[in-house]
Amino acid sequence: MPASQPRSRARDRNNVLNRAEFLSLNQPLKGNQESRSSSRKQSGQAGAAGAQNSNPKERRQSQQLPEEDCMQLNPSFKGIAFNSLLAIDICMSKRLGVCANRASSWGGARSMINLLGITGHGIPWIAGTLICLVKSSTLAGQEVLMNLLLALLLDIMIVAGLQKLAKRKGPYDVNPGLLDYLTMDTYAFPAGHASRVAMLSKFFLNHLVLAIPLRILLVLWALCVGFSRVMIGRHHITDVLSGFVFGYLQFRLVELIWMSSNTCQMLISIW
Repeated sequence: MPASQPRSRARDRNNVLNRAEFLSLNQPLKGNQESRSSSRKQSGQAGAAGAQNSNPKERRQSQQLPEEDCMQLNPSFKGIAFNSLLAIDICMSKRLGVCANRASSWGGARSMINLLGITGHGIPWIAGTLICLVKSSTLAGQEVLMNLLLALLLDIMIVAGLQKLAKRKGPYDVNPGLLDYLTMDTYAFPAGHASRVAMLSKFFLNHLVLAIPLRILLVLWALCVGFSRVMIGRHHITDVLSGFVFGYLQFRLVELIWMSSNTCQMLISIW
């Protein structure tokens, strides 16, 4: 045993790999490993910090995406109800558009339905009111006709303004007629014919003495003119119903600003 120990020591001395210049190759120093690992960690942290600082918008978008997805996947009850009613309105309006074109199921009756719609147009009513105003000789008649003319002009302006704001298209691609362009009735919401006939029927029921059959016919005429616009594909059902509501509100407005007989006589003398 004592002889073998000096021999092993001599072998270790003679081994080239045990020299000082080769020790770093066989057994790396702990200090070097720690410095390398710390430098790697610092470089990784710097890269992550740079990535976070370089793209703040992307981080915000990535944080907002889940919220947006949740909003799209979980809409509110009001949104669901509104979209459902809108889909039902469009579907029913398309089914009731039986005279939208010549190829429709009631395409042969399209000219008659258009003629019914002309009875509720603004231009014939304004022209007829002016003719009656010129021929009228009583103060009461002139007062009623002047306020009727005011109501017709207000109807055209209010409906045209609302249609410009809404800009809703009809259920079918039906081009407006010449009279529609004259009264600026080019969009669908609200229906100008429906608002006009509702206002006229309410005006006549309040200011004219009519028998019961005539009063019933007046209401039926207003309903037929309004829904004839759905049959020819110009308006949705909700457009016509909203037109009836706006027509009644216009009548109430005219009643509030009703011009007296003296005011009407002054305007007639100026004209």
